[in-house]
Amino acid sequence: MPESEPQGHTPHRHDPQLLKGVLPMLILAELAKQETHGYDLVQRLNKQGLEGLGQGTVYPLLTRLERDGCVTHQLVASSSGPARKTYAITQEGEREIARAKDAWNALNAIVTTLMK
Repeated sequence: MPESEPQGHTPHRHDPQLLKGVLPMLILAELAKQETHGYDLVQRLNKQGLEGLGQGTVYPLLTRLERDGCVTHQLVASSSGPARKTYAITQEGEREIARAKDAWNALNAIVTTLMK
């Protein structure tokens, strides 16, 4: 552990390549819990332990997920400015979560076995 780190403190460092592979699944999982707009989604992911994850990462993924039919959006009026996009998961998005969970669990089992 580097000397500058307090004893017992583990900094949150996420491998960008690992995160890139699972972030679409995590976004869909959060949208399955509750429709939301992009900024709130980023805040929720940050609170769940993905500190430092920014809008510049999430918004392009929302666009891709929408293009793939996994999410949809609607414009919702805002009292504090212009209308905002509120994102919701689709049935295809629900199916994608199930596929992604199965793939994640299979990979996790292999990694766990190999790391023993």
